[in-house]
Amino acid sequence: MLCTRKLKFIIIFLLIVPVVSLAQNPTKWSLESDAKGKTFKKGETFKAKLKAEIEDGWHLYAVEQPEGGPFPTKITLADNAPFVIDGKIESANPIVKPDLNFLVDDKPLETKFFEKQADFTLPIKTASEANADALAVNVRFQVCNDTLCLPPKTVKVTFAGYEDVKKSGQRSEVRGQENQVDSQQLAIGNQSAPENKIQNPKSKIQNPNDLPLSSFIWLAITLGALSLLTPCVFPMIPITVSYFTNHSSQSRAKSVKLASVYSLGIIATFTILGMLLAIFVGAAGINLFAANPYVNLLITGIFLFFAFNLFGAYEITIPTSILTKLDNLTRSQEGEGSGIVGALLMGLTFTLTSFTCTSPFVGTILVSASQGDWQMPLVGMLAFSTVFALPFFILALLPQYVSSLPRAGGWMNSIKVAMGFLEVAAAMKFLSNVDLVWEWGIFTRPVVLAIWIAIGAILAIYLLGKFQLPHDSKPERIGAFRLMSAVISLAISFYLLTGLFGAKLGELESFLPPDLENSSARMFGGKSEELKWISNDYDAALAQAKTENKLVFVDFTGYTCTNCRWMEANVFPKKEVEAELEKFVLVRLYTDGDGAIFERQQQFQEQTFQTVALPFYAILDQNGKTVATFPGLTRNVPEFVDFLQKSQKN
Repeated sequence: MLCTRKLKFIIIFLLIVPVVSLAQNPTKWSLESDAKGKTFKKGETFKAKLKAEIEDGWHLYAVEQPEGGPFPTKITLADNAPFVIDGKIESANPIVKPDLNFLVDDKPLETKFFEKQADFTLPIKTASEANADALAVNVRFQVCNDTLCLPPKTVKVTFAGYEDVKKSGQRSEVRGQENQVDSQQLAIGNQSAPENKIQNPKSKIQNPNDLPLSSFIWLAITLGALSLLTPCVFPMIPITVSYFTNHSSQSRAKSVKLASVYSLGIIATFTILGMLLAIFVGAAGINLFAANPYVNLLITGIFLFFAFNLFGAYEITIPTSILTKLDNLTRSQEGEGSGIVGALLMGLTFTLTSFTCTSPFVGTILVSASQGDWQMPLVGMLAFSTVFALPFFILALLPQYVSSLPRAGGWMNSIKVAMGFLEVAAAMKFLSNVDLVWEWGIFTRPVVLAIWIAIGAILAIYLLGKFQLPHDSKPERIGAFRLMSAVISLAISFYLLTGLFGAKLGELESFLPPDLENSSARMFGGKSEELKWISNDYDAALAQAKTENKLVFVDFTGYTCTNCRWMEANVFPKKEVEAELEKFVLVRLYTDGDGAIFERQQQFQEQTFQTVALPFYAILDQNGKTVATFPGLTRNVPEFVDFLQKSQKN
């Protein structure tokens, strides 16, 4: 049972991606006038009111701004329109206060902006006889919140609604604009973001901001529960028990108080540390943190360290000197705070110790903070850390019961050893991430598969009692549970073996390095890889597209992106998908590598599409204009095919 739970954890842990960052449209525009439907002769005047509804937390900048400040709102009419603006545009007095988004000499600049709603009264004069219904107002504006600014954009507002200036024939509440993707922009990397957004014809993904509050809380609760299974957390169970056992003689009230403080220390530290991480590094920083080869090496070392501990090579115990100091600190506070300081320090230490392993789960919740919504990530982190701390509250409250449980026999040690093998298998995934970024060419897909196959076979031999490790005793007989576990382990090894001969392994492909070698033939129902990809050369893709008169399919991907591997292994090879992809020039732009080109490609993605989420797919024409986008993983193959087909009709 524990092995099954551990295996489920490994699978879910590696699948979770801590980054989804999507472009937002926090402003809705409308046009009103008593003159609607009336016809005016040349020289006659009327007034129209331009209204902007602004989402909570965002603000729209006024028409006048200080030098060095934000992009001011500009309201104009088309040059060939039958109307002109005759006089000064009036509006309510804007809010004036220092804006942390704009600094001059390290001091926030005083800017003028509107919150919730902005009304602009336009004096209109007819240049030639026309009906007022023909009035169309172009608005160029910028909105910001407390942590970020969206690029300036232009919309055309009429009595019927509003649309992007460069799009025609469509009206809706929010429309994306065609986006000019210039190869020079990719080369420069640090220039200002393109001012327009893109239109996604069909597909969209849901990020934490889009979830209902109840669903978001359930997501945080689920991730908190899964985090309890990470290898960094296991060693803290006996440490917690040993620490609080020393205080088990206290009164019931003091035990509850001490356990509560310990748990609150975990909750507060997780929440504060997580929010600080989101504030200072944002979505891109969290992605880079997860993809950093040194971080992956650290995680590999953690998995292997705990694996050898489970094998019995050594015991992990908190140093006696530290335990003594914490114990003395706690007891010295007994008269004043009943050990509050010591328990709080224990909670803080625990959180910092486990944060390396739990950061992927935390990142999934905190990515919404990079979009400026502080309520959602705060609630999410509180829910996450509360669930995470709950078992340790119980352990701290009832250590005597845990420590008095009967000692398990050799079967428990066998389960620990099995977990150790799974730790080694998981370590190979993170080590292959390092290999991909640093281009060692050692831990390739076949090598990782071979190691996994060997682990499965060795585990089966161990479970059959053919060899023992420290703390093991030779089993007198092989029980049904051990025998069944050995059979399952061997079956998994044989299943993985098919992957060495070209078979796709479904969900497991997410954990494997990409198959960088094109096989001339694939066994077990596979096929040769025919799609030709250009790697990390956007200019070459555009040049080829012009030569072949094709659109460009851009795959923003990552060396360490498990969802990217899943799409490459389970969606792209489908016959109907491959048939459509062959109609494009295909280019892969990696954004999580170690080097300047990868940083530029991530900046290119973030500045152009307002997202660093991986995978992310964009279709461009030969001139670099965005035709369509498809953000994220999908298991709906017809949906992806529909996206590819519709983009060719645009």
